[in-house]
Amino acid sequence: MFAFAEATWRLRTQTVDTRDHTLIMGVVNVTPDSFSDGGSFPAADGVGSIDHDAAIEHGRRLVGDGADIIDVGGESTRPGAEAVDVAEELHRVVPVVEVLAAEGIIVSVDTSKAEVAEAALLAGAEIVNDVTGLRDPAMVEVCAALGPGVVIMHMCGDPRSMQDAPHYDDVVDEVRDYLVTQGDAAIAVGIDPARLCLDPGIGFGKTVSHNLELLAGLGVITAAGYPVLIGTSRKSFLGVVLGRAGRLTAPPDRDGASAATAALAVAAGASIVRAHNVAATLESTRIADAIVRSATNVI
Repeated sequence: MFAFAEATWRLRTQTVDTRDHTLIMGVVNVTPDSFSDGGSFPAADGVGSIDHDAAIEHGRRLVGDGADIIDVGGESTRPGAEAVDVAEELHRVVPVVEVLAAEGIIVSVDTSKAEVAEAALLAGAEIVNDVTGLRDPAMVEVCAALGPGVVIMHMCGDPRSMQDAPHYDDVVDEVRDYLVTQGDAAIAVGIDPARLCLDPGIGFGKTVSHNLELLAGLGVITAAGYPVLIGTSRKSFLGVVLGRAGRLTAPPDRDGASAATAALAVAAGASIVRAHNVAATLESTRIADAIVRSATNVI
């Protein structure tokens, strides 16, 4: 009835299995300017530095709420965001990764920089979540050498330009073809196909209609056979849809809408959903799992 993608995903030192339930990737943005929760971890001096202890504690809380993976990012990818230099991103990310990984938490590093990915992996991260989809040959080399799980995401342009009139003739087919092509290229240079995961990049160089079409056609992407990650949490297209219904929302007000899209992604065969509000997402995905997976796995 439902076409699920590959049920296991091989990471740097372990393999995760999604046959029992959809995995939840909790978000820890160690940034001052992320669209949803930037500035959540300012240092006590109030001068724009990062309170690593607060970010670490937030990661622990997300695990307590049911997150299977914690995704740590040090550079905002909101539309129009300014680039962060390597040294600053390393300063933000690596101390958080190191502590959470040492506690046995599966950590993903959300970065497009090969230097940051390498440092985070050496600090204990299991996954590289690259929003630029392995465009940088140096990132491909790091992933091939250190063997993490790798999320290949589709993005049209870059965070500074991606919402400048994005156009597709068929967004579902074009995104799927891009992801499969990038996966094939990664495999050709030595990355184990069992380590790859695809992300259609909801909100990254897409209009509201493109995002809705991708979610409606998600089965086309899960049919490629790789684990698929979906990140809709608190994104602006949800705000637009809710606004049409007369409800004006800030990003933290969209957790119910986010949970609804997570449940629909599960029904379409997604293996991992990325979320800010893990507790709400756990409820929606477990109910979706109970409906679309074998009852013996959930009862």
